[in-house]
Amino acid sequence: MTTSDAFPAEGGCDCRAVRYRMTTRPLFVHCCHCRWCQRESGGSFALNAMIESDRVESLGLAPEIVDTPSDSGLGQKIARCPRCRIAVWSHYAGSGPVVKFVRVGTLDDPDRLPPDIHIFTASKQPWVVLPGGTPAVPGYYDREQHWPAASLQRRQAILPLIEAWQASLRGED
Repeated sequence: MTTSDAFPAEGGCDCRAVRYRMTTRPLFVHCCHCRWCQRESGGSFALNAMIESDRVESLGLAPEIVDTPSDSGLGQKIARCPRCRIAVWSHYAGSGPVVKFVRVGTLDDPDRLPPDIHIFTASKQPWVVLPGGTPAVPGYYDREQHWPAASLQRRQAILPLIEAWQASLRGED
């Protein structure tokens, strides 16, 4: 889990127009090595802290939401600064607006949130060496196996909101 329990933690874009505060530690931190994340980030991986959206407070301009394709075909919504265009978080199709995947590199102190797991390592760049002691899986992972109990409980609390959002996509009331 995270190296520091000292929250809140603040972050934002390069021009400091978009600022946010994570009021609690995230649910879990992914280091994703899939080709989609490599392309979207322009780097070798994406480091995202999953956190309930209501635990992220806006401290500046509202980001612009940009619809972007994804490997699932369901897309993602990337929150970008309308001025400098830096991506500060995403909403993925599985949880929609209920969960933010905060870009760890946009935190003022990104060292506080090392990855809890490396995912999609089957497509990682061959020169990336993964550290020992952090779980690494070739694809996605079993949440029940890897998430701490407290994060699983938090997910249970927001699951009705996620299910309602998914039902709204299907046109259900």
